[in-house]
Amino acid sequence: MHNEASSHDVERRLTNLLPSEALEDHADSVGVIEREGKLQIPPLVWSFAFGFAAGESRTLAAFRRSYNSTADESLSPGGFYQRLTPTLAEYLRDLVEYGFDEVAVPHTVSEEFDRFRDVMIADGTVLRLHELLSEEYTARHEEQAGASLHLLHNVTDQTVERFSVTDEKTHDSTEFETGPWLEGRLAIFDLAYFKYRRFALIDENDGYFVSRLKRSANPVVTDELRGWRGRAIPLEGEKIFDIVDDLSRTYIDVEVEVEFDRREYEGTQSRDTKRFRVVGVRNEDADDYHLYITNLSRDEFYPADLATIYRCRWQVELLFRELKTQYGLDKFDTTKKHIVEILLYAALLSLIVSRDLLGLVREHADEGTVFPPERWAATFRSHAQLILRELRDYLAYSPPPLLQRLIKTLRRSTSNDQSSRNSSLPPSNRLLRLS
Repeated sequence: MHNEASSHDVERRLTNLLPSEALEDHADSVGVIEREGKLQIPPLVWSFAFGFAAGESRTLAAFRRSYNSTADESLSPGGFYQRLTPTLAEYLRDLVEYGFDEVAVPHTVSEEFDRFRDVMIADGTVLRLHELLSEEYTARHEEQAGASLHLLHNVTDQTVERFSVTDEKTHDSTEFETGPWLEGRLAIFDLAYFKYRRFALIDENDGYFVSRLKRSANPVVTDELRGWRGRAIPLEGEKIFDIVDDLSRTYIDVEVEVEFDRREYEGTQSRDTKRFRVVGVRNEDADDYHLYITNLSRDEFYPADLATIYRCRWQVELLFRELKTQYGLDKFDTTKKHIVEILLYAALLSLIVSRDLLGLVREHADEGTVFPPERWAATFRSHAQLILRELRDYLAYSPPPLLQRLIKTLRRSTSNDQSSRNSSLPPSNRLLRLS
């Protein structure tokens, strides 16, 4: 049975997530609000969240129009742009961090993952920026600028556990921190995060991991965990990649010993070893194996299970695709670092609001109804302007009447055109025109 929805469930959900008073108080504490200024913080925040979701053209002018259609008093282009500051970027980042902590859409992974506290996927994506930002956001190639968005995606709750923004040259691997928080959690990695010391620390913190096996690692097999009848090639004592091309069995399931450096302590760095499990699942189409390294036991997870688990990585790829295709994450045509950050955090804020409303939709939908994330994102985007308008009414903001706004905008445009024409006249004519 589904719960009966009331007329203001959406507005209440959003204002519980980001209460107006809390938005204003934090803006005041970090210095976003100027004294005796007419900037209204809740409409500004909501116009970025929903303007980013709804805008076909995500320009600063479009965000200003979104704000002016929500707030009690409109801002001129200059008045709006001068408020887009590094302080505002930091403020929006704070909101994103808070939002990711608050939003969760539970029960979205299959029952086979119930034994884990959470299923986590670490990944990053590159955002190509204007080349004039190359000093602030160094790219891997000269004459380019690029930022990297690093996410730790919680597949269980369909939200983001942690995020960071760096230049493109910063390696994804450096943004993943091990620690006690991993206890009971399963982390899934691609090769960018491959490091034996990382796997050892996850294991020592009572966490779990599955990663693709890097060819250059080539660990030695210490034991076969699955017996084979007949004249099977023995694997014990061999390096896995030295013999894998000679195998034809459906699965490989072995224990390997790996060697790695511990973190340097008081000027001394020790060498250590650890035993993990390596599983191979044959890909008949490519005539090779997909090889995975893990600390998950054979008693609970067969080789085919490991391949299924690793396919969960597709979830974070879908998340990045949603951010780029639905929210225009990589379309930042600006030469100012803080504007890039404002737009980036606005896109993430759109994702948070979208996920929060998805949680509400699931609460009221029939049990068992499936909502694919990308289909939901498209639905959210198509209703974003309507939601923003109803949210404005719910919060009792009253923008100037449309006709008054049209006249004011036209006067401003006419005045700007007149000033532009005057500035292009020869000095003598300009003096006559101004007299």
